[in-house]
Amino acid sequence: MRVRLAATLSLCLLLGTAVALHRSGRAAPAADPHAGHILPTAVPVAVTTALPLPHTGWKVTADSGQTSAAKAIDGAAGTAWLSGTTALPHRLAIDTGNRVAVSGLTYLPRASTATGRIGRYRVQTSDNGTTWAAPVATGTFADDATLKTVTFGTVITRYVRLVAVTEAGNRGRQVAAAEVDLLGGTDPALPRTGWTATADSQETAAANGAAANALDGDTRSIWHTAYSVAPAAPLPHTFTVDMRVTNLVSGLSYLPRQDGGRNGLIGRYRIETSMDGTTWGPAAATGAFIDSQDAQTVTFAPALARFVRITALSEAGNRGPWSSAAEINLLGRPDPTLARTGWTVTADSEETAAENGRAVNVLDGDPATIWHSAWSATPVPGLPHSVTVDLHHAVPVGGLSYLPRPASPNGRIGRYRIATSSDATTWTDRVTDGVFADNPARQTVIFPPATARYVRLTAVTEAGTRGPWSSAAELDLLGPAGSVAPKRGVWSAPVGFPLVPVAAAQLPNGRILTWSAFKADTFSGGGGLTLTATYDPATGVVTQRSVSETGHDMFCPGIATLPDGRIVVTGGNNSEKTSIYDPATDAWTAGPAMTTPRGYQASATLGDGRVFTVGGSWSGGAGGVNGGRHKAGEVFSPATGWTALPGADAAPMLTADSNPNGDYRKDNHAWLFAWSGGRVLQAGPSRAMNWYTTAGTGGVSPAGVRGDDGDAMNGNAVMYDTGKILTVGGAPNYENNDATANAYVLTIAGSTVTTRKIAPMANARAFHNSVVLPDGKVAVFGGQNYPVPFSDNTAVLQAELFDPVTETFSPLSPAAMPRTYHSVALLMPDGRVFTGGGGLCGAGCATNHFDAEIFTPPYLVGVKSRPVITSAPTTAANGSKITVTTDKSIKSFALVRMGTATHSVDTDQRRLSLPQVAVSGGYQLTIPADPGVAVPGYWMMFAVDAKGVPSIARTIRVF
Repeated sequence: MRVRLAATLSLCLLLGTAVALHRSGRAAPAADPHAGHILPTAVPVAVTTALPLPHTGWKVTADSGQTSAAKAIDGAAGTAWLSGTTALPHRLAIDTGNRVAVSGLTYLPRASTATGRIGRYRVQTSDNGTTWAAPVATGTFADDATLKTVTFGTVITRYVRLVAVTEAGNRGRQVAAAEVDLLGGTDPALPRTGWTATADSQETAAANGAAANALDGDTRSIWHTAYSVAPAAPLPHTFTVDMRVTNLVSGLSYLPRQDGGRNGLIGRYRIETSMDGTTWGPAAATGAFIDSQDAQTVTFAPALARFVRITALSEAGNRGPWSSAAEINLLGRPDPTLARTGWTVTADSEETAAENGRAVNVLDGDPATIWHSAWSATPVPGLPHSVTVDLHHAVPVGGLSYLPRPASPNGRIGRYRIATSSDATTWTDRVTDGVFADNPARQTVIFPPATARYVRLTAVTEAGTRGPWSSAAELDLLGPAGSVAPKRGVWSAPVGFPLVPVAAAQLPNGRILTWSAFKADTFSGGGGLTLTATYDPATGVVTQRSVSETGHDMFCPGIATLPDGRIVVTGGNNSEKTSIYDPATDAWTAGPAMTTPRGYQASATLGDGRVFTVGGSWSGGAGGVNGGRHKAGEVFSPATGWTALPGADAAPMLTADSNPNGDYRKDNHAWLFAWSGGRVLQAGPSRAMNWYTTAGTGGVSPAGVRGDDGDAMNGNAVMYDTGKILTVGGAPNYENNDATANAYVLTIAGSTVTTRKIAPMANARAFHNSVVLPDGKVAVFGGQNYPVPFSDNTAVLQAELFDPVTETFSPLSPAAMPRTYHSVALLMPDGRVFTGGGGLCGAGCATNHFDAEIFTPPYLVGVKSRPVITSAPTTAANGSKITVTTDKSIKSFALVRMGTATHSVDTDQRRLSLPQVAVSGGYQLTIPADPGVAVPGYWMMFAVDAKGVPSIARTIRVF
């Protein structure tokens, strides 16, 4: 596993600030100026590096041990916890002593011996160490001594448990861990319901630049300070959010304007919080945003607040006295303040002669009344002073808020200590060296939760050294706080893989075959073998394998599925090779060499069972160099091998990519769709579309252009219904340029392809993956706003859903992991979607994602029952009529061909609506007669009820 670049350390105990921008774990390419992360319209929040949490105060326990469990968190790689010899599974549980934001863990095996390496694992969390939630991550560690990283969506928790289900090499019943670390995460974005915004200046005459635009969820609208009337208001400018309720706020996310303009991008800033919008606390954060249109996030020590104000002190590019924002979000948790019913309070000293300075005033809810230590008598009692709150029963306490007296600074507490007790006799320190600012605003302290009846605040100094006094207007105690709720659709806990799944294929047996290259974490420098990992969704088990029998490094190949279910993998690192996988026998065999060596080519299965491939200049020599030949097409037949098609020239499908090395990038990853009569539609990524013919020596003819779209490299296209293709995203060049949010619908009628531009996606994307669902909608996952290989900068976490009825996109829940270059996605037979991978950039590269997530679309969320196909044939000929029975009334049936994916392209997936007629006992369905449409091979047949809920698919082989 490798660290995902997903969440900045946001532990409630931390003080200070951090401006968090997502950065690659290796040196970022100089051409990549984008160092932020843009989530979709609703919640733009930057992705940042997950860092190990400090071990201070941690405790660890294990189910058994020949050595102490404490050795797993002692920071010494040379020591290790070794479990007992009782039966697996074994468990190692960490108590952080606090409710913290956790987004992953790392596991380091012992270096001295292979025995005891953890194989299959699961990770669970708990708030009490007794009741454990469902796993937040499951997977299989590789059987080697390298550091493993497990990542998952941020969880607010106190306890984390690593469960070792198996020993990696089945060498025995003991497992071991040299070191286990937890990775931090950010608090979630707070819901903005009811929020309002004000600004010191806003443009309303020449444009709609109202402050409210920064809270409207529309990244196209902006707040902009006034500029149309001279002179423009000078900097600094302030933008204030009123959340209407109190929250525990720990960060702010700033999305600069996204309309192409750069005026007003905030540079230096100051962030403050307030309970009343009048009295502002000391700066929660100061710093400077970079001159970029990417989202940037600032985190700071959590503070109770209703109002948050950001002051723009400069314009990032010094372009003028303006400030602007597309969206402002706040991070945090709901207000955890405890009700004070029945509480009492005492103090070591209180003024009762010259004023009412009794301790009870800190609990009366009136900030105008105060506790003040005695000052009128001589001698005046000296510091320290203490106030003790009796809650009258034991409750979990995790923090304190202190409101200084409003009218005078005298007695403001400076340095302080906080302790808790169950009996007012034995005290446990919770904070020993805290410091309150010399400021009249409410100040918040978070400490490890403890069950206590008594809480004591001891004032060690007076903040301004004005005298030996202490005072307070109000004291509140805080309980544990917060959790993250799912939104549209639900993401599973990440499933760990022993490799980066760069290519994937859905198998007829329900399993998913994935592979990387000759190594688990890198593509460069090897050859002759491929590492694979097969995931079984039914058991959650990932099985790894080294495939050397074909002598083929299958990184960056063409992939196509034959009518009998075998998978043909061509070219890539070993550019002339062909390998064939048979899922029926779980065997790999070598096929004949291609006539043209290739890598990054695309392949498509034809109606007659042959496989067409074209392009692929990434390896095997670049086509078109110095006027040389381009990499024309060829076809594979299981009976006769490869046949060159010199007439199927790649020249018409070339993009205008800026790479100067011939066709090195220009002929990559074609969007191929097999169609009638042995023809193949090349729908992209070039703006020019073409028909390829595969008879004789092949041919190519124009199919028009894709409307006003440009070249869309690393975009993709999906056939969501018969002859209907959705194309989304992409960029003019392969890398280092802005992606688009463009979307088009292509309609095939005979030899005519018509193009219609539709409403764009909410997010510009390249390197994304698109998957057609059983109901004809298309889910779009991952990608980047600005594509850069081996970088998660500008990664888009939130998925989107295309509705073919309205031809619009709507947001889905964000993933926990960035899925960018070298990621995959496939529809599973149960109607969920497998997404995984990204990276493969070498040992230690932080953008290596050794995991997958399973996305449950909205049509299955909260569903108690789904339709069942009770009987159906397992095979059907083109043009045949079949009878299918179900347990309930069905609105529609569809076939979805099992997909194969790599590099954002899946030429196998397509969805066909099936005409249906109700007959006695079920439905009669007609399989399309044209094998160019219903391509022979294995398909998933779904039944969809009136509520849009799909069945689990029945597998059917069309022949």
